[in-house]
Amino acid sequence: MPLSLLLIKVMSDDCQMKRRLFLLSLFSLLFLTATAQVNTITYAQLEQRVSNPDTVYIVNFWATWCEPCVKELPYFDQLQQKYKDAPLKVLLVSMDFKSKLNSAVTPFVKKHKMQAEVDFADRNNDQEFIDAVDKDWSGALPATLLVNTKKGIRKLYEQTFSYKELNNIYQTNK
Repeated sequence: MPLSLLLIKVMSDDCQMKRRLFLLSLFSLLFLTATAQVNTITYAQLEQRVSNPDTVYIVNFWATWCEPCVKELPYFDQLQQKYKDAPLKVLLVSMDFKSKLNSAVTPFVKKHKMQAEVDFADRNNDQEFIDAVDKDWSGALPATLLVNTKKGIRKLYEQTFSYKELNNIYQTNK
């Protein structure tokens, strides 16, 4: 094989290899960013998060073992996606036991490809956390907290929501 053809072949093979490496890198980057991340959040951190007066916060307290919670979670994701350019932030706070964070919560979030921010309630005492969120909260799940600091609105709902109902509480309180 003449040297010029050999160089062309090597360059072609090099280009294909670079293209493959680029595609593999891109795929890896997309996979890693799509991988669910569950951060721990204390009550004090949660309060700090929902204090921005320019944003309406809808905080859903849920657990992997709670069937009504699991049923309504897609509606929270849907709401966040619909209003992704609006001053709305949906936070999904898992109330599962600490021992379930890596074995149940993170795999659940990955499996369901949840788009809204998912946090894990970091607490030493469930009742203290519940009382801090709202003194009238019985602790039942699911529970949803709506916060609009600018308008002085803070409401806790101890119920499950349909998408329509969830959208309505956002529209009514934004």
